[in-house]
Amino acid sequence: MRHLSLTDSFAQRSSAETGKGLLLVTMCMAVLLAQVDTSVVNLAVRSIGATLNASVAGLQWVLDAYNLAYALLLLTGGLLSDLYGRRRLFLLGSAIFTGGSVICAGAPDIAVLISGRAIAGAGAALLLPASLSIIRVEWSEERARNRALGVWGACNGLAFVVGPTVGGALVDAFGWRSVFLIAVPLGLATIGLALRVVPESRDPGGRHLDVLGQLCGAVALGGLALAGIDAARDARVAVVALLTGTVACLLFRRTERRRGAEAMVPLDLFRSRRLVGALTATSVMTFGMYGVLFLVPLVMQASGALPARTAGLALVPMAGVFFVLSNASGPIAESLGVRGMIGGGTALIGSGLLVIATTQAGEPLWLAEAGLVLTGCGMGLNTGPLFGVAVGSVPAARSGSAASLINVARMVGATLGVAALGSAFAVAGAGAPGLRAAMLFGGTVQIVGAFAAWRALH
Repeated sequence: MRHLSLTDSFAQRSSAETGKGLLLVTMCMAVLLAQVDTSVVNLAVRSIGATLNASVAGLQWVLDAYNLAYALLLLTGGLLSDLYGRRRLFLLGSAIFTGGSVICAGAPDIAVLISGRAIAGAGAALLLPASLSIIRVEWSEERARNRALGVWGACNGLAFVVGPTVGGALVDAFGWRSVFLIAVPLGLATIGLALRVVPESRDPGGRHLDVLGQLCGAVALGGLALAGIDAARDARVAVVALLTGTVACLLFRRTERRRGAEAMVPLDLFRSRRLVGALTATSVMTFGMYGVLFLVPLVMQASGALPARTAGLALVPMAGVFFVLSNASGPIAESLGVRGMIGGGTALIGSGLLVIATTQAGEPLWLAEAGLVLTGCGMGLNTGPLFGVAVGSVPAARSGSAASLINVARMVGATLGVAALGSAFAVAGAGAPGLRAAMLFGGTVQIVGAFAAWRALH
């Protein structure tokens, strides 16, 4: 009987481990779904501009419509997952994202394409916070959770390997519409697997949907993004957008303070210095990262240095080190500590941008690759620990809110990075001078952010 008991115990443990493995695979597929889409679009922007006769500002909106819709709805997405079920929101987000990708693939003009990107961003706003929240709930032990988040974060790097390689080839062989179609089978597979392996969980905690808070937050983020995009094109619009965003931000804070513990974003979460440090470092990291992903392939193709396929391959070394280091970030954090990894990783990203600034429109290629690899190293060291600090700084019942906040920080940084560095690029005259100005600006932001994160995470 004892032998049977031990055998049964082993079988149960093995079954549980298999279930956790499939669950983690499903969460990782969510990351791939959202991030592959982002990375392949960067390689398609030049072809999109030529086909749809779009301006640089229009191409910025192809990227920023996704980022902005994602950032605008992230807070609501995280709260809804806590209120109504993380599995339910995960499935809904996957379906919306897939539908948005279909619209993008068939877009007849730039307006429809931007709309489809916004729909896909809305789906991601439901999908990714739910994914991160599920990991926080299902991996309650910190060490196991950090290792799971390392794998989850590594899929960001894998997406940037798959995206440029596959995306560049698709653009050259089948045109830019094909890069949106690749999200469809991945989305359907994610939905099918989630229906089978993801458990349902929720923690309402007396909270309700905060409509006024969501509206104020949306206007604040929208105003900031519009100000960055229109800074070089129409200074008056940029100033009005900036002032509107600032006022909305103050109203958002006032609204959330009045609601107290029932707020969409309870302000007492920001008493955690570690959470604030993680949010700061995340926004700084993506500010530089997405600026690089937008500008470097664009400049390489526009200068004639590399075609779309080769420009995509040029990003693979960066993505490769990102993937490898992210996958190992859990064990590395146990040895070095998250403070050193986050501060050092952000500084490495800044160093990479400054190296790219010394090139002439990405040439010599070896020097541009050195800068990209440094950027990838920094992202690989940062991603897992940043998400681990964020969701580990709050109780499991608030995991949806924390997941939303860290993703808001990530996408606010991305949106403002594409907007601000794109504007710096345009103001400096595009080409080699524009890339140099944008990378100097972005690299400086990274170095300052590294110091701020180091202090905040003390």
